[in-house]
Amino acid sequence: MPFISVSEDLAAKGSTEVENKFITKYLPILDAQAVKVYLYALYVSRSGFAHFTAEDMAKRLDMSDEQLANCFEYLEEFELVSITSRSPLEIRMLDAENVYGSPKKLKPEKYSAFASSVQAVITGRMISPAEFMDYFYLLDEYSFEQNALLMIINYCVNLKGNDIKAAYIKKVAKNFAEDGITTAAKVEERLSSYTSATPALIKIFSAAGINRRPDPDDSSLYEKWTNELGFSDEAIVCAAKYFKAKTALKIDDALTELYKNRKFDPKEIEDYCKTRNSLYAAAAETAKALGIYIQDASPYVENYLGPWRDMGFEPDTLNIIAEYCFMQGKNSFDRMDEYVRSLADEGIITMDAVTARLEKVAADDKLIKNILSLCGLSRRITEYDRQCLKRWRDWNFSDDILLAAAKAAAGKNNPVAYMSAVLSSWKNEGVTTPDEAASVRRGADESTKALIEQHYYDLRAAARARAEKALAKALKDEIYGGIKKQLNSLAIKLAFAEVNDEIKAEELKGRIAELEARGNERLEQLNIDKSDFEPKYKCAVCKDTGYTEDGKQCECLKKFIKANKL
Repeated sequence: MPFISVSEDLAAKGSTEVENKFITKYLPILDAQAVKVYLYALYVSRSGFAHFTAEDMAKRLDMSDEQLANCFEYLEEFELVSITSRSPLEIRMLDAENVYGSPKKLKPEKYSAFASSVQAVITGRMISPAEFMDYFYLLDEYSFEQNALLMIINYCVNLKGNDIKAAYIKKVAKNFAEDGITTAAKVEERLSSYTSATPALIKIFSAAGINRRPDPDDSSLYEKWTNELGFSDEAIVCAAKYFKAKTALKIDDALTELYKNRKFDPKEIEDYCKTRNSLYAAAAETAKALGIYIQDASPYVENYLGPWRDMGFEPDTLNIIAEYCFMQGKNSFDRMDEYVRSLADEGIITMDAVTARLEKVAADDKLIKNILSLCGLSRRITEYDRQCLKRWRDWNFSDDILLAAAKAAAGKNNPVAYMSAVLSSWKNEGVTTPDEAASVRRGADESTKALIEQHYYDLRAAARARAEKALAKALKDEIYGGIKKQLNSLAIKLAFAEVNDEIKAEELKGRIAELEARGNERLEQLNIDKSDFEPKYKCAVCKDTGYTEDGKQCECLKKFIKANKL
């Protein structure tokens, strides 16, 4: 439907003509913009432009959509048009012959005394009939007391001067009306609060370098800052200074951020801003050390640098960790985050502690490189190699014993797995020195059994580790993590209820089912497969044990024995 339609009487005339009554009775008192809009709307309605929109008309008349809508509201007061829809804007043109020259809603004669008072307040210019009609409309539409509106007009004139625009007065008055402030008593109370806030705002604006007088919008913000958020004037000035806020809205943004981070005292704000600035610099340095480029540091500060700083890591320490992560191929913020959190879990946070850990890692990698070389391997070190070294160390083997085992594994098809089997056998036999290892005589069957056991142990451990990692990733999500905690709690309650209270048990089962459905839905949103939470064994038949349920060798075991010539 076009946004302007026409009554049947007017459409029947078949031409774009302006009635004499419009010229004699309306033209002298209508606002010039409104006349322009009315004449163009009349032309559009007669021309049958079915696809002509309000936006098209505003563009043709060089005005905003809001100005166009205001003009139609103004014309509606004179019953020259009818607004049948505001979103989207749809207008129905009315027949001026049905009207007698004055709007039904507003009767200017009853506001003659008010009009004289307004002209006495705005002394710098003559008020046009259209502007008076705007004020009369405010009185009628919003039920303002005349003295209340006069007080608002007087306040605006004192604030902006005698050349004040009517649009500003209307905006302020509508803001008052939206807050239900339409009586003289309430307006006086609100203006009193504005006046009391002005000296503080002038001081704040001066500190922030804002070169204008505060207005009612600023006073509303000041009330929010002091009463709702709880900031002192000194704290607001401090925030404006350190955030370099050059507008009232920028100050509002700064205070909102400080409120979220519970920083209210000027000293807290100063420290927070200095740390905040250093974190932005640290984010750039960390990205550089990781070998990546970031255009906007804000999300990295919020998601990584901020939390790392809260854990106790200093920027210099993080830079060292980033360099290590780059060398290890963990050159992303996500992978570095995993490593940083693992260090924090172990209490390794200070520069000295991190340096000591990285030196130990370097020494371990040097040992692993030597072990691989003795095994006859020249490949890069993997995380599996580090896990093996940790396990061997947990068995209390010295570096010399490990090197002896590496020599024993040289030439084997899977030397690292064979080495684990050898060490497992030595552990059971109490071997603690290379000399003892050299004197040990092990049968082929024993060696083969140890190698097979170690191989399948590693497969099962890897499957469980993958499942645990997948679950840990899902639990990092705040929503799914919360659901999982509730499910764990309800599972315990269900165990007791199934013994003592069948009705309660059924109720708990229903709640658990509902939570599980919500959890599954959340996992779908995160693109996480719930089946990944269970170990996925390399061999589904024996589940990485080497033997079927009836105790027979699995096909995968037979292939392993053949491949390793056991």
